Amino acid sequence: MISVAQGSIQESKDDTIIVNLFEGVPKPGGATGAVDKALGGAISELIANGDLMGKTGEVVVLYPRDAIPAKRVLVAGLGKSDNFDVEDVRKAAAAAIGRARQLNATRISTIVHGGGIGDLPVAIAAQATAEGSLLALYRYSADKKEKEDEHELQSLTIIEYDKNKIAEIDAGVRIAQAVASGVNLARDLVNMPPNVATPSKMAQTAEEIAREFGFGLTIGDRAWASERNMGAYLAVAKGAGEPPKFIVLEHNGTRTDLDTIVLVGKGITFDTGGISLKSREHMGLMKSDMGGAAAVLGTMKAAGILDLPLRIIGIAPCTENMPDANAYRPADVIKASNGKTIEIISTDAEGRMVLADGLVYAAGYDPKAVVDVATLTGACVVALGEGMAAGLFSTDDNLKDKLMKASQATNERLWPLPLWDDYRKAIKSDVADMKNSGGRFGGVATSAVFLKEFTDYPWAHLDIAGMALSEKSHAYTPAGGTGFGVRLLVEFLQNW
Repeated sequence: MISVAQGSIQESKDDTIIVNLFEGVPKPGGATGAVDKALGGAISELIANGDLMGKTGEVVVLYPRDAIPAKRVLVAGLGKSDNFDVEDVRKAAAAAIGRARQLNATRISTIVHGGGIGDLPVAIAAQATAEGSLLALYRYSADKKEKEDEHELQSLTIIEYDKNKIAEIDAGVRIAQAVASGVNLARDLVNMPPNVATPSKMAQTAEEIAREFGFGLTIGDRAWASERNMGAYLAVAKGAGEPPKFIVLEHNGTRTDLDTIVLVGKGITFDTGGISLKSREHMGLMKSDMGGAAAVLGTMKAAGILDLPLRIIGIAPCTENMPDANAYRPADVIKASNGKTIEIISTDAEGRMVLADGLVYAAGYDPKAVVDVATLTGACVVALGEGMAAGLFSTDDNLKDKLMKASQATNERLWPLPLWDDYRKAIKSDVADMKNSGGRFGGVATSAVFLKEFTDYPWAHLDIAGMALSEKSHAYTPAGGTGFGVRLLVEFLQNW
């Protein structure tokens, strides 16, 4: 969808061009200055009159009246130049493309935001410009008889005057398009109704990814999981009417000469709480309880597009958690695939059960690192706030540092939380090796300590509860599924 061209933005024949301005700049320079000159100082006049401030999120529209080929010029505010970073670029690009869409623009040209006086590396600024634009343009294609009348954007071109920067811009745009493709896949899966995004649909999506990129693929059913003694995963699936699917995607699966990274995503496609039934209020939001699996599938798609030089394994244990006569119960004792037994305190602590067998399965790949992603606990939302950050637990400082660096680069925020041995006391059981719930207090940590029991490699756990679904739109993230985790994980893998 995005192309890159060498030339002058003011000469673009597209119907809309986008330039930018830092807050507090009295007279624009660079490409914005060139457009200002072509318009007879119209942008400078707006600044002088206080009608254009350059603030973050601000977008001012000018109509050239044949002074240049474009029908309209959008000036996007970049905010203050102090502490300016790639997130400011994403926000500016998103605000501008959103305004262009409102104006029914079909062909748009933009400059790279932040690649000039913003002093960001050109490839990084180009990636952020493209990323912010593509992610803001996302709309879920709902299954409705009457479709919303929304103008379709036909093209977006990044124009750069300096021909020596074109290759770097191309590289940044290539990454952005791969990342946006993965994020938007994850968003689609979370946005789908739970009767559509079933375990079978998740498996179908994995099949499509495997076919497109030549990945190895395993889709395990109940019998397959039973042969591997996956008692924890199967316990959750017992009450499900929809057949469970244990999904394994392998990028460079046979390349044991490459470092192996395993990603494990919680795939509860709908969570009623099981016998420990949730309250009916907001239960519909539990369609997003497969946000971790969606993020893993989205990351695998992006990894395939970029052909990352790693052996990357994506594991998504998918099932519903439903109450019926066959469902597992509080007080049951379940044996996981590593032989450890689990006393069931709450059937609503099901995510850690399916992850347990997923983490044990990951060990078979002799990984350098394993990262699991899960909408695991409401306690994490209580601790960190809704839409604020995901919780990060890790047994390896090097792995933690790499994830934190990726978090800072993508603004998919993580906050480190403790894995103290003292938390293990809360899940001590008299009848099994552990309980599946440590009670109300410290729930985000006791769930992580539970998962640690199924790992024997460098491991990190990302609790993305409160991050996978948003009731409000934010910058380049429309309301609904956010695709949280994909950008973070792709950045992490690229810099492994």
